[in-house]
Order: sequence, then C-alpha cells, then structure tokens
Amino acid sequence: MGFHHEIPVRYGEVDQQGVVFNAHYLAYVDDAMDHWMRLLDARFESMGWDYMVRHAELEWLDGARIGETLAIEAEVVRWGNTSFAVHLLLHVSGRPVFTADMTYVGVEAGTTKPLAAPPEVRAHLGLWAGHGPGQA
Repeated sequence: MGFHHEIPVRYGEVDQQGVVFNAHYLAYVDDAMDHWMRLLDARFESMGWDYMVRHAELEWLDGARIGETLAIEAEVVRWGNTSFAVHLLLHVSGRPVFTADMTYVGVEAGTTKPLAAPPEVRAHLGLWAGHGPGQA
C-alpha cells in the first residue's frame, strides 16, 4: 500500500467491550486522509479545491484495544473525472482490524460543487498508489 499513518487508541475511544467503538473508525479514516493531503500542502484548500465523502464501504475484522496503535495504509485505487476511490486497511501489528473503501468527490473549496482535482493533487495521491496521475 501507499500512504502510512498511525493513531494510538485512546481511553475515550473504547467501549464497554474493551474495543474501539465502531463510530471512531470513520474518524480515523478522516484523520489519515487529512494527514495525507497536508503532506502536499498544509493549506491545500487554498488551491480552491477540497474533497468530501461520497460513499463508504466498511468491514470490521477484529477489535483494536486501548494502548494499541492502529496503523493505517491508504492507497488510491481509481481516479474519475471529479472523484477518486481509496482503499484503507487499519491493522495492529499486522493483525487486520478494519477496511474501508471510500469514494471521495472533489469540490470547489467552501462549496459542494464538483471540481476535478488539480494536477498536483492527482500527482501527490497517485504517487502513493504506484502510478501516475489519471491512471488506474
């Protein structure tokens, strides 16, 4: 996979079963995507472009527990005209915990108007996926 990000599991994220409460996983995905984009530019929205979730498919495989560190691997798997798809695997020391297949749509910053990703964004995310901009 391409981009790698880590998040420690905190006390407030664990439920009575001793594992991360399911709603936190999308927040982890969002945190990883934000970090990935800010590696390109800490204020990438200043390019006039932003992105938002269009579709999410989630699968829980195991539970992460307090004190563990979730490793997140993310990879762009498809580019569209204004959208892109990302596959994310969250694991603890190689033990798969959660997968997410996310479709994002690029938008004009501050709106919901669809807008193609600038070439520098496509290149940045595409490099992590092992292929060039616009290729699937």
